[in-house]
Amino acid sequence: MKQQRTENLKIGADLIPIKKMITMGQIRMYADASGDYNPIHIDEEFGKNSQFGRNIGHGMMAAASISELMAESFGTAWYDTGKMKMRFRSPVYPGDEIQTSGQVKKLEDATNGSHITCSVVIIRQDGDVVISGETSVTVDKPA
Repeated sequence: MKQQRTENLKIGADLIPIKKMITMGQIRMYADASGDYNPIHIDEEFGKNSQFGRNIGHGMMAAASISELMAESFGTAWYDTGKMKMRFRSPVYPGDEIQTSGQVKKLEDATNGSHITCSVVIIRQDGDVVISGETSVTVDKPA
């Protein structure tokens, strides 16, 4: 896990983006892990006859990349103090490539470290926003 150096972090700083390909195999594995077997995700015929015209990935499967982005940027502080607000805007489809990125929006001194607020977004290869949101994390001050 690469942790971003926080002592030089500034408002407007970009977090290192994460790219992922969405596959039907991943969607099936997520269904198994989550127990969410909604046919819109896993039944090809159902997907073809849906408003989307095909299967879609689970929203929370895509959203997990935000947590991955924050853990890569802020290490275990994300697991201990992280918070996330998000809005689902567009589905992901098998074959989509998504990019999850973030930017530091606010820095505040806290008694136990620095409180960092970031804007985050997941975008498909066609430029459509899949999920947008805001995260916050408190990191220890460097020794």
